Amino acid sequence: MCVRNLVRKYCRGITAERKALMQQKAVASAVFRGKKEGYAESLNKPFANSRIDEGDINPKVLQLLGSEKIQRAAYVVELAKVKQKIEYAALRGVTTSNLSDGFLILHVSPGASKHKGDAILQCEHVIEAVTKLVMLVKKENLVHIVQGSLQFYISPGREGTIVFDTGPEEQIYKDKNGQLTVVSVRRKS
Repeated sequence: MCVRNLVRKYCRGITAERKALMQQKAVASAVFRGKKEGYAESLNKPFANSRIDEGDINPKVLQLLGSEKIQRAAYVVELAKVKQKIEYAALRGVTTSNLSDGFLILHVSPGASKHKGDAILQCEHVIEAVTKLVMLVKKENLVHIVQGSLQFYISPGREGTIVFDTGPEEQIYKDKNGQLTVVSVRRKS
């Protein structure tokens, strides 16, 4: 009886923000547990609502996105320019490797208008970013975790390959075959 009262008191004392962060951790567990290297290390780090201070965002980008809602699209921004807008309806998958490289690929439908091809992104908090994207799109089956390599869409009729490997130091390079090779340091389990 005493334990039940303590649990009830704890549950009623949780703020809405804390509850949302706990739900994100549950989704991350469902998607990444046992599949992605570095997932275990991410458990003790709480997710944040934003990793970017508003003062760090270029005012031009804030002005461009000020009237837009992120509820329908993801924006790829580079140096105060919106490089790509990916409508959630056109998003057909998110792929990441099973290694600790921090890369994620947003796959778009090849026939979708205004899309330049798949977006290849590098992110320090890849598990958190993918989890938040999955929750916005409301599709957990959108995520694919691959070993070795994957094909991605560059433009109509053109595809590329990314090879994921481990090595003594992190590297990203284009090999002689034109494949993008991402080398990450294997984490100790």
